[in-house]
Amino acid sequence: MKTRFSSLVTLKKSAMEKSEQVLQNANKDLESATTVLEQSYTSLSNLESPQTGKMADMLASRMLVNSQRGSIAHNQEWITYAQNKVNHAKQELKLTMVEHEKFKYLEIEEIKKKLKDIKTQEAKDLDEIALMTYARKNNN
Repeated sequence: MKTRFSSLVTLKKSAMEKSEQVLQNANKDLESATTVLEQSYTSLSNLESPQTGKMADMLASRMLVNSQRGSIAHNQEWITYAQNKVNHAKQELKLTMVEHEKFKYLEIEEIKKKLKDIKTQEAKDLDEIALMTYARKNNN
């Protein structure tokens, strides 16, 4: 049954689905950032510094370690950003779900009201038919 809220319910449902998709994408980004950070830690632990050799080799090894630490710091920032994005997406989804439920409730209440009005009208019609039938029987 169509009500004045039907189009709003459809609109709010599509907004809610869009928010769900944004949350899923944010979770994928967070998972990706976590994986990259784990790989960075693994790569850092696999680096071996030379015990003997030229000073240039020592400096190159030190540069690799510093570079990997910088990469780890960047990935940690990326995770923080992704977590904030997920939290924001969750809040947005919660708001859109509340809006959808609110208009869905209003639509259901209006449908109940219309059904009640229809039942009341049917009862009046039946009473009128009964009165007409009764009056016809008494006149004959």
